[in-house]
Amino acid sequence: MNFLEERICKDGIVKPGNVLKVDSFLNHQIDIDLLDMMGKEFKERFSNEKITKILTIEASGIGMACMTARYFGVPVVFAKKSQTVVQDDDKYIADVASYTHKVTNHVFVSKKYICPEDKVLIIDDFMAHGQAALGLIDIVKQAGGSVVGVGIAIEKGFQQGGQILRDRGYKLESIAIVESMDPETGKIEFRKQ
Repeated sequence: MNFLEERICKDGIVKPGNVLKVDSFLNHQIDIDLLDMMGKEFKERFSNEKITKILTIEASGIGMACMTARYFGVPVVFAKKSQTVVQDDDKYIADVASYTHKVTNHVFVSKKYICPEDKVLIIDDFMAHGQAALGLIDIVKQAGGSVVGVGIAIEKGFQQGGQILRDRGYKLESIAIVESMDPETGKIEFRKQ
């Protein structure tokens, strides 16, 4: 069992509807030491890749992406979910359906932050159906850049997102892959990696 699986067992809460609540350490209150360990882990798993940018989606992936970028020495770009008055109209846009929030967001990245020369590592906190990762991949493709990999903190292995990305040939590295969860008992089974 790795460090993230241990933390999930200790502090994660299994809710009905295939929801794993980790807001006490990952996506509401944040354990910075844990994020630093994840950044280091992603650096090890993608050490053979030439990465020029880390891409994530607001908001939960930003902290982890920043810690990962620190190890690679590259900038973080995050896809925004809402337009502000200071944003220009020159942007790449993708639709991303959120499993947890049950909404579709139109996310965007300004064209000046991803270019054809970029080799992008996508980082996010969760993967269920893979919609966030697929939306970010679409944005990188629109820019003419290359996706060198996808790093996920927690993948729900019993949902199809991870398999979809692997079947499409993307290098997907998930620190913890949940095979099953039981809201009655709180028991979580992880995939051996």
